[in-house]
Amino acid sequence: MTMSPSLPDPDRLPPARIALDRWTWREVAYLLANLPLAVVGFVYTVLVIAVGAGLSVTVIGLPLLVGGLQGSRLLGRLERRRARGMLGVRVEEPSPLARGHRDQGFFARLLAGLKDPVGWRALLYGFIRLPWGVLTFAVTLVSLFVLWPVLPFITRGLTTVDRAMARGLLSPSDELERRIAELESDRGVVVDTAAADLRRIERDLHDGAQARLVALAMGLGLAKEKLTDDPEAAARMVDEAHGEIKVALQELRDLARGIHPAVLTDRGLDAALSAIASRCTVPVKVSVGLRGRPAEAIEGIAYFTVSELLQNISKHSGARSASVDVWRSADRLMLQVTDDGGGGARMGGGSGLAGLAERLDAVDGVFVLDSPEGGPTTVTAELPWRDRAAA
Repeated sequence: MTMSPSLPDPDRLPPARIALDRWTWREVAYLLANLPLAVVGFVYTVLVIAVGAGLSVTVIGLPLLVGGLQGSRLLGRLERRRARGMLGVRVEEPSPLARGHRDQGFFARLLAGLKDPVGWRALLYGFIRLPWGVLTFAVTLVSLFVLWPVLPFITRGLTTVDRAMARGLLSPSDELERRIAELESDRGVVVDTAAADLRRIERDLHDGAQARLVALAMGLGLAKEKLTDDPEAAARMVDEAHGEIKVALQELRDLARGIHPAVLTDRGLDAALSAIASRCTVPVKVSVGLRGRPAEAIEGIAYFTVSELLQNISKHSGARSASVDVWRSADRLMLQVTDDGGGGARMGGGSGLAGLAERLDAVDGVFVLDSPEGGPTTVTAELPWRDRAAA
């Protein structure tokens, strides 16, 4: 299996040096801004807790506290953006608060808001930031005028604590919440992809089979009119209509194959991938090592992924041969498509490869491209395995 080169850690910063570089000045600006922002966060936190707790015995106290927790989520979002932009720290966005269904009732939704861990951790962040903001502001200000030769080391040490606070209190509370946030963003990709597929099918029907069937109906109408006056002309027109029917049927078959090929439904990935490999302009060796069949949705995504990759090989690679390997590894369906072409494939925005990566990511899949200049090109894809019986 060919893997892509390891990616750099986005949280790994260059080491602090005596020279004042751009990272040092970013950290200085971040630390000096800590104090005013910490004052705002502390005042908001104390206000929310005081008002919410003081009025909790009334009908408006708890709803006000829930609203305050929602506001703390907003403050946490602003702090995450500030940490990402100025400190280069990667902090994932937590999932939105589940509001619940109206049928659950007011008190059930109120309880869900009161149990929001993201809001409470953001309040805690705002509370403890005030003493830290005072300390960092004072130390940074003194270092700028007194200890500037070692300023980079001082700011790096202070912002390391800030990075740890941001990761510990402003990131999603657990892996499940992180996956929910990712799937929320991926849902938009799925919706957009489905809409694009529906538009493509509508366009193909309108411009292809539908137009041909309309012309066929008109031709048969004319043949009916000539049937008594000019039987030979009517026979020729019927013969032409028969040819148009064959073409229209082929177009409908091609369209149906683009939606979900019958060979995939009836015989599985091995036969279906062999069929599309036979239509590739490059000789393709197909190897499918599966004992069972995955769920229909996963099987369909695997089929169309390989289909588009083989189309790319036919159009752009200049390859002399290619191979498709499919196997199962634990709870993952693995695909690997390799060609000996010129390489240099890229996943730029809007490209077909980028679209494939988005589709796989939307179902918790992985898409890895390895295509150095001069080749070969290897695409490795992973999909979650779900048994067909459990789908």
